[in-house]
Amino acid sequence: MSRVAIIGGHGKVALHLTKILTSQDHQVTSIFRNKDHAADIEELGATPVVVDVAELSVAQMADVFRGHDAVVWSAGAGGSSVEATYAVDRDAAIRSMDAAQQASVGRYVMVSYIGSRKDHGVPEDNGFFHYAEAKAAADEHLRNSELAWTILGPGGLTTDPGTGKIEVSDEPQQDSVTREDVAHVVAVVLGELGTVDKTIRFNNGNTLIAEAIQASL
Repeated sequence: MSRVAIIGGHGKVALHLTKILTSQDHQVTSIFRNKDHAADIEELGATPVVVDVAELSVAQMADVFRGHDAVVWSAGAGGSSVEATYAVDRDAAIRSMDAAQQASVGRYVMVSYIGSRKDHGVPEDNGFFHYAEAKAAADEHLRNSELAWTILGPGGLTTDPGTGKIEVSDEPQQDSVTREDVAHVVAVVLGELGTVDKTIRFNNGNTLIAEAIQASL
């Protein structure tokens, strides 16, 4: 059994992940900013922590993380504004990585997106540009950290029921993946040390999740 802190704990991927982890007897701390969501988290057997990560310092985040075995970043500004995108998807994410190191957590799993890279190729006049820039900066900071990191790059997210199957590839044949399957991927890589210091890009496919992850190592 391990203790996992999930940032962005009331998001759809995070809710699926919380249910998976608590069913496996892991202790989950769910971090989110809307106090009205606390009951949903408690029903899943997790401990709610109501804070806005965009407003927390590294030291304050470290206080939240201390005693955990892993941190999962599953938060995002959701494109609400350019300022919020950089404040959450880049700056808060980077502070969370520094905080995890400060709190001696060690393991860190980032839920990013399939196209995240410094040379993402999104033109500046595209509305997606700022998100692509923010994620690229955060992911690069994580790669350069001393954490035992894994970066997950799912394709377009759907709300369809999970299939339990994915394809791991920089250019998968399909262009989308269910949020439930993303959560299962997170759960698998948390327990698979072979995924440390790796970026795993994936979409739904024809291979069982655990087998697809193993084959990619």
